[in-house]
Amino acid sequence: MRVVAVVFLLFPLLELAVLIKVGSAIGVLATLGLLVFSAVLGSFLLRIAGVSTAWRARERLMRGERPEPAMLEGLMMALGGGLLILPGLISDVLGLLCIIPFARNLMLRAVLGRLEARVMGGRTFEGEPGPQPDVRPRVIEGEYQRHD
Repeated sequence: MRVVAVVFLLFPLLELAVLIKVGSAIGVLATLGLLVFSAVLGSFLLRIAGVSTAWRARERLMRGERPEPAMLEGLMMALGGGLLILPGLISDVLGLLCIIPFARNLMLRAVLGRLEARVMGGRTFEGEPGPQPDVRPRVIEGEYQRHD
């Protein structure tokens, strides 16, 4: 938990440092232009990702296939669009990696592989053994009376 807090505190500082370096190398107006362009691209991708994901999932359902891959790809596209909207060049690079199909597929395979390994190992997200299914029927014996 502390690692996540440190990352959230250091990420804006790192973004600012990169913006200053890039701004001094290519100029302030060019850097601002990059930021505005990436924000417009990100908002456009967010708008398209939801509709295209719904259509792809619907098509897969109509063919009798599982819609999870299409939904996960749409989620990655939406994440990439959100990262592009954030001001900063590091988040823009991460957003582009979520949008490029080759990189997106690699990330999805890695995440799905880790999730499958956790599920097959019987582990929950906290690292403790998951709940074991109860094979006995749940029957509560007793008597009751109805008073009207």
